Amino acid sequence: MSGVYKPVQITDKVYWVGAIDWIIRDFHGYTTKRGSTYNAYLILADKVTLIDTVKAPFKEEMLERISALIDPREIDYIISDHSEMDHSGCLAEVIREVNPEKVFASVMGAKALKEHFQFEDEITPVKDGEKLSLGNMTITFMETRMLHWPDSMFSYLHEESVLFSQDAFGMHLASDERFADQIKQDIIEYEAATYYGNILLPYSPLIGKLLDKVAASGLDIRIVAPDHGPVWRKDLPWILQQYRTWSEQNPTDKAVVLFHTMWHSTEHMARAVEEGLLAGGARVKVMSMGSYHRSDVAYEVLTAGGLVAGSSTLNNNMLPAMADVLTYLKGLRPVNLVGAAFGSYGWSGEAAKQLHDVLAEMKVDLVSEPLKARYVPDRDALQKCFDLGRTVAERMKGALG
Repeated sequence: MSGVYKPVQITDKVYWVGAIDWIIRDFHGYTTKRGSTYNAYLILADKVTLIDTVKAPFKEEMLERISALIDPREIDYIISDHSEMDHSGCLAEVIREVNPEKVFASVMGAKALKEHFQFEDEITPVKDGEKLSLGNMTITFMETRMLHWPDSMFSYLHEESVLFSQDAFGMHLASDERFADQIKQDIIEYEAATYYGNILLPYSPLIGKLLDKVAASGLDIRIVAPDHGPVWRKDLPWILQQYRTWSEQNPTDKAVVLFHTMWHSTEHMARAVEEGLLAGGARVKVMSMGSYHRSDVAYEVLTAGGLVAGSSTLNNNMLPAMADVLTYLKGLRPVNLVGAAFGSYGWSGEAAKQLHDVLAEMKVDLVSEPLKARYVPDRDALQKCFDLGRTVAERMKGALG
């Protein structure tokens, strides 16, 4: 090994030994504009313990960081908090090379890893609340099922007051800095919200319960070490409150207008809807799906109270970009949205109704039947779009109480 990659000290006995991925730009459909990190942590206890591993191509980078501290073969235990392949991709190889005494995962994690790697008895399952002695230190495990996989769990190191939170409280952000307080706040705020909106939003009801569970545990958490992005050592109340706010998904006065257009007719309709929303007192974000990515939309919808969608009709269907983004949003399951659908057409005009139906499936509170305009919208059609926007804004205002 070259000795180029170095560990970063997190506490007296805990070191970051993960990997930085500056290049990745797509994470199963989520655009990672600033790359990502795959965080692994080494605990220098009597029983030397590795928390998670890294994506398979980055195994040597992780082992080199570990080698700056100890011979990797001195690792006694490995804990897998999350079996997704960006954290377990090299686990089988590391087990063969390191030969640890034991490898621990949640009950569901042990099953998942067996199916990933055809393990037999390599993984020791642990239950919610179970403790593991590292000799001079102790770890408590906390199941966090479906946050965001069935196997997910937290590991809390009592003596160092560190919560290893796997994918919770993380973000996709490649950086030389290992701590959130070393990075510009606007970047932290954007990437944390984007991560939540694209990955954790569907599990919001569970997240509220998890926050209550952590608060009731009485754990003295001073550092939160996630599996992606920087470590939290200062602004813990801030990120915890953000998760609480995002999980509640309370209505807001912001409306997102999504559209895609062929010859600008639907675009003109979208702008008229925007004006109506503004006249009704709403804040507005207009997003053409020719210019924005679906993950940008998820970021905006996270803090929205309104969702209005428009599309031209192509081959008796909505435009592909609108089908893409609405399929994505439907899976993320945002709630407490007021909305409507609109679109232009030449002769068949199915798109607006299709949008309306998808929004209905998403349980958006729809204010009207879909609004359609043939070919180029005239003054009357644009006035109807304006009125539609104003109606949505007024319904949103009512939802705010």
